[in-house]
Amino acid sequence: MVSESRERLYLERASAFSDQEKKAASTSSAVSWLRVGVFVAGVAVAYYFFRAGNTTAGTLAILGFYALFILVMRWHSRLNFRHQQLRLLRQVNEQEVERLQGKLKNFDSGQEFVDDHHPYTSDLDIFGHNSLFQLLNRSVTSIGKYKLASWLRKAAAPQQVLQRQEAVAELASDNKLDWLQELVALPMHYKHDAESAAGFISWFKDKAFFRQHSWLKPLLFILPILTLAAIAGWFYGLSGWIAVVLLLVQYLLANRFTAERDEYYEKSIGIYEAMRSYTKQLQHIEQHQFDTPLLQALHQELTKSGTRSSESINKLANIIDFFSYRLSTLMAFFLNAMLMWDFVWMYRLERWKEQHLQQLEHSLEVLAEVEALASMAAFQHAHPHFAVPQLSQVPFLYQATELAHPLIFSVKPVANDFQMQGTGHTIVITGSNMSGKTTFLRTVGINMVLALMGGPVCARSMTVTPAQVYTAMRTADNLAENTSSFYAELKRLRVLLELTELGQPVFYLLDEILKGTNSRDRHIGAMSLIRQLHKRNASGLISTHDLELGAMEQELQGSVENYSFNSDIIGNEIRFDYRLTSGLCRSFNASKLMQLMGIEIEEEA
Repeated sequence: MVSESRERLYLERASAFSDQEKKAASTSSAVSWLRVGVFVAGVAVAYYFFRAGNTTAGTLAILGFYALFILVMRWHSRLNFRHQQLRLLRQVNEQEVERLQGKLKNFDSGQEFVDDHHPYTSDLDIFGHNSLFQLLNRSVTSIGKYKLASWLRKAAAPQQVLQRQEAVAELASDNKLDWLQELVALPMHYKHDAESAAGFISWFKDKAFFRQHSWLKPLLFILPILTLAAIAGWFYGLSGWIAVVLLLVQYLLANRFTAERDEYYEKSIGIYEAMRSYTKQLQHIEQHQFDTPLLQALHQELTKSGTRSSESINKLANIIDFFSYRLSTLMAFFLNAMLMWDFVWMYRLERWKEQHLQQLEHSLEVLAEVEALASMAAFQHAHPHFAVPQLSQVPFLYQATELAHPLIFSVKPVANDFQMQGTGHTIVITGSNMSGKTTFLRTVGINMVLALMGGPVCARSMTVTPAQVYTAMRTADNLAENTSSFYAELKRLRVLLELTELGQPVFYLLDEILKGTNSRDRHIGAMSLIRQLHKRNASGLISTHDLELGAMEQELQGSVENYSFNSDIIGNEIRFDYRLTSGLCRSFNASKLMQLMGIEIEEEA
């Protein structure tokens, strides 16, 4: 089995990264002790010289060992980052195994994207518990997740689908696996708040503190110099009143604009972790060469302004880092009383905005797209037997061999061949309870969503014509809106009819339509709906227990086809084969199911 070979591969990689992780941890620990040794040695040497009265040597020892300490500290920081990266790479491979085994509960469900009014996402389990989003998404950043969710919610243009397929194929190749998993692991070092970057950009666009208070600009350079000079003069015996006055001026200025300083800090510090993450990810992308047109175009977007996107975002992260020195109340008091610290970094932020804010927006759009492509590529790598679908211009062509549901993780999932085409075409699927009718509708729909976002599909082969997918499956009553399940279904069907009036091709999947009313009204209503849809730019599948709908195959010959799922009752056992069969269902099991539940079924006289 292909999935088993992939599972072995990821387990082997996880084991290899675990071994490297242990070695890296040992090295990092040794260098950590070296830091302690350099510090202790520096103190001891300086103490020796100062005790001997050699002040110059003592001062030089302090400076030398301080520089050495900084070098060792940076070395340790790099080693620690690599240690953490190896740990995360191990986790990435372990997570791939969990996905292959269908253990999705620990992954982001995309619950914030759940929308019961969307044309198809709720019925097809695109978001939420045990969803396609959990299976697909590898993004940690909010921008990557939102981009992938947007692709799942709306079909791409045919040209975009082809470009994404090429890009995904490149990233999913075995020789790109190391690069791909590095990209997935890098943002896992940092915390990511939902929409933090978007919120910061929206807020920052309208901020112009120094344009409104331009008189403060020269003071940023003059006051700190004068204040430090006055303090130095004070130590050398000059009057201290000048220093006191200058310190007081800076204090009063800081106090006057406390709200503005706090706002700039709080808004910027919220994106610090994200900016560090984006810097690492963008560096990883910028340093790589790509072969396919879409990835090459995205790569060029990161450097077209003359400054690498990673460099400009790293500048922003550094500015925020220096700004954060105010975090200590005592430190903030002295920094703002002597160096106008907050004002300096507010000014640097605004200067950065003038030069790089637009580039930041473009860069994050590029990064979000690369992350979404990386999610699909990791999905395709994990399922190399999944087909890359072809797009057709034949109206409502849907042709698939060995079509299965990607969220069914049984050892040998049942797959079906399926084909339909033509405008105004309806497939009526009948079947006994639990025979697989609804699951098959979802199988057809979820694979179409995957195909039209540019991803691989759970089939041996598939050709499909782009169309708007629309479903009506999980209609339920709503006590808050005083809406019955039947009325909720009617509202859902009304939206379908409104969509078909717009002229765009609509591919519908309707499960047990009009099940909330009596059999006569259900029969008449369902037939009327099929006739109405037959005249519009729409085609699709309808599942039903209503065998009378099968008569429409004769009424609308060539436009309505009957298919079914059947079951066999052997003793007290009901057996399902989950195979799609041509024609109406002739075997039903409701009575037997009721008997198995303890309900005594009386035979009619």
